[in-house]
Amino acid sequence: MPATYNLPLILAACLSAVAALLHVCIIFGGPAWYRFFGAGERMASGAAAGHWYPPIVTWLIACVLGIWAAYALSGAGVLQPLPLLAFVLPAITAVYLVRGLAALGMLLFARSRLTAFWVWSSAICLVFGLVHLLGLVQVWEKL
Repeated sequence: MPATYNLPLILAACLSAVAALLHVCIIFGGPAWYRFFGAGERMASGAAAGHWYPPIVTWLIACVLGIWAAYALSGAGVLQPLPLLAFVLPAITAVYLVRGLAALGMLLFARSRLTAFWVWSSAICLVFGLVHLLGLVQVWEKL
């Protein structure tokens, strides 16, 4: 019998992998990319000045997103079960969902800090979280 994979978690892995790759591209794209993607003037100026902080932080985010992609593939059945999968996959889902709802919290409690970056990045994270949640619900009994 052929293996069946969880398609929402495969999609979730692809989304996280694309986000990871985008973060790597930002490092090579330099200050203009940091600005365009909303990382803030401090990160862009630091990258322009050659400081180590912006590329290291961006690289660490890319690594985390890459690991999250691997966990989604593991949950989907594409990869062998990774350590603590039943804990880590729901935690990843929760992080995406909480981050996705951040713009709503800012809208309610801190309107002055709500920027286009927060709206767009929150919407993206909310979509990522919902895709993870759909896949997680479907595989929960197997974890």
